[in-house]
Amino acid sequence: MEAEWTEADLALLEELTRAEALLPQNAPRALLSIRLSVLTDDTTSPVRQELDLRILARERGSRVVGVASDLNVSATKVPPWKRKELGEWLNNRSPEFDELLFWKLDRFVRRLSDLSTMIEWSLKRGKNLVSKNDSLDLTTTAGKIMVTIIGGIAEIEAANTSTRVASLWDYAKSQEDWIIGKPAYGYVTDEDDTGKVVLVIDPEAAKALHWARRMALRGRSAGFMVRCLKRSGLMTQGLTVATLHRRLRNPALLGYRVEEDKNGGQRRSKPLLGKDGRPIKVAPPLFTEEEFETLGAALDKRRKSQPPRRVGGATQFLGVLLCADCKTNMTVQITNNTHGTYQYLRCRNCKSGGLGAPNPERVYERLVQDVLKVLGDFPVQVRQYAEGAEARKEIKRLQETIALYMKDLEPGGRYTKTRFTKEQAEATLDKLISELEAINPETAKDRWVNVHGGKTFREHWQEGGMEAMSADLYRVGIRCEVTRTKVPKVRAPKVHLRLLIPKDVRERLVIREDDFAQ
Repeated sequence: MEAEWTEADLALLEELTRAEALLPQNAPRALLSIRLSVLTDDTTSPVRQELDLRILARERGSRVVGVASDLNVSATKVPPWKRKELGEWLNNRSPEFDELLFWKLDRFVRRLSDLSTMIEWSLKRGKNLVSKNDSLDLTTTAGKIMVTIIGGIAEIEAANTSTRVASLWDYAKSQEDWIIGKPAYGYVTDEDDTGKVVLVIDPEAAKALHWARRMALRGRSAGFMVRCLKRSGLMTQGLTVATLHRRLRNPALLGYRVEEDKNGGQRRSKPLLGKDGRPIKVAPPLFTEEEFETLGAALDKRRKSQPPRRVGGATQFLGVLLCADCKTNMTVQITNNTHGTYQYLRCRNCKSGGLGAPNPERVYERLVQDVLKVLGDFPVQVRQYAEGAEARKEIKRLQETIALYMKDLEPGGRYTKTRFTKEQAEATLDKLISELEAINPETAKDRWVNVHGGKTFREHWQEGGMEAMSADLYRVGIRCEVTRTKVPKVRAPKVHLRLLIPKDVRERLVIREDDFAQ
């Protein structure tokens, strides 16, 4: 979708721009928000929206400082702060505007909760929301009343929605009819003769599951099954051994309603029991009980006794440690053999995962040492929004007072009648001028400031551990390349780490407060 400007549109735009140039320096700064999902004969074009909003800005005496145009964007699916152009202004450029103008409320938001969030953000930041074709203006009495009503309704609606959803799920879990939710792999939803939604067996999925069962009974590995299923197209290319195991061990294949049972960090499903103490049946069985039991026994024969999963995953610094050769993530591989259990780091694209880097903990320790040496003494800073309203108010007071004293010190003024009053007035004037000169002009602007939290990153990471350091390194874009070199007559390779740090790392390390975090 592209905005097309006619000669008449461009002429009007030029006229509005000339009028805007005549505005005083301290005129309110307006950001125009334009959104359209689909352009039809019944919708208002982006060009018309922009021109109408520029006319509105002229009527309000505001200077247009930017146009956030988000076309082909659904207001229902994408809230204002997540849109490409408007989101950049709201999250990073909010000090540059005073009011946000939009053509119509439904061009801005479609959800009451999103509108409530934007109003709350605007009041916090001292911004104004103005709709050309709706009675929304946060500076008017009607607008303030509307804010109160919308906020109350949004809270009630959010609470009611949460209650309804929880109640619906609790009810659905106890029913034999399929009411809500995503069917387990092997089943799809359909309608019976009466129009009721029911679960039926997916033929393609059933074919894949029965084939996998036969392979398991023959003693074939899950890795072999995954490769064959992906090549045949019976399962998607994203299939993993863990996913296949989860599907084959799911009691839903017996037609039971199930829920997830996270035991020891592993995702497993267990059947839900009805009032009679028996599993609730919601679909025809894909396996008989005997087939399901023999399948489980066959999988158990090849199962390795793996240690419980670590919270947060087996690999520390995931996404930070990269293979120097194939540039893919280094991950921890846990292997069991007759000699015991051991771990090593491997990559994805090198043959056989490359030369395995044994003892991942030693690699982590070396990485931590290198990072602390370079970044440990950097201060932890948080980006905060600073308003200049108080400073502007003080500057205005001082300027007005100085002008008054200067006028009264002119010949014939009230401070020139006696020597004493003149000297006192001149001393006061000098003091006022000094106070005005002492005010940093930057403090009179709405701006982002980096506030030192009183800690260094060394202290921050000592408190949060490797998890906190890993999250910060990934956020900042710091990466560490791992090179593994074969050593003659030695089984373990030589491991070398190369830290890659962006040039603007100081700025990237600043923690940005998220006004729209859910």
